[in-house]
Amino acid sequence: MTMQRHIRTALFALAALAAWQGASAQHTLGFTVGYGMGNGRFQPQQEMRAIWGLYSGGLSWRYYGKQRFVGGFGIDLEFQQQGFSFATNASQVEEKKDYLYYTRHVNSVVLPIVWQPHFYMLRNHVRIYLEAAATFSYNISSTYENEQARANGSAGWKGDYPFKLARDNRWGYGLAGGGGIAFLIRRFELNFRVRYSFGYSDIVRNRNKYYDNNSDGAENPFWATPLRSPLDNLMISVGLNYRFNKQGFEAWKPRPKKEKNREVFKFGL
Repeated sequence: MTMQRHIRTALFALAALAAWQGASAQHTLGFTVGYGMGNGRFQPQQEMRAIWGLYSGGLSWRYYGKQRFVGGFGIDLEFQQQGFSFATNASQVEEKKDYLYYTRHVNSVVLPIVWQPHFYMLRNHVRIYLEAAATFSYNISSTYENEQARANGSAGWKGDYPFKLARDNRWGYGLAGGGGIAFLIRRFELNFRVRYSFGYSDIVRNRNKYYDNNSDGAENPFWATPLRSPLDNLMISVGLNYRFNKQGFEAWKPRPKKEKNREVFKFGL
């Protein structure tokens, strides 16, 4: 089954769920912007460093049923930067200050399909939530910097990374988890969220499919592509969502306390 069919099936399932509970549902739509870091998990293991300064932004849709603690389901559509950086000469020098790094920044479109359990505080004005998501992505473009190539005098030590079908993966998938807090202000939600995305797909293909880089330039520092090369991301985001039917939240009221039995037993009867 192709990646497109997986995405269409997930969208259809969410649409059917929304139609099933319909009238009592709470729908929100908004946008998010984020800042964070990226890293890679390579096999064989490399001397890696995290890349800070990555950003993200996109749209967010959520659906909440009447169940108070089950939470919501939703979809995000985001532009997200990913990347990795590793020392190409780690085996040749003794101190980290002498490392020369190869760094890639990858621009991707990411589609997380999210489950969001939550609970309310302060008379339903604050919502604390967790997130679990399956993510699907497409890599639009990429840039690279190769410090070792620069040290060797190569003119092409940095620039736009050319994707090759035999070497590079455009499509990606993984899992994500996190949590946040939302402040409900009339018909709006102000969200603060932390999400960690754990990649399962590889950014470059297995060496059995693309063994060497004899025809490549400084953009490909691998003499043989790694066995595994998934990418991870940590994003801290802020978002603003609009609540389409406010009465959905107003239905979630604390269960009324039972009144004590005030009947007094009379011994004279």
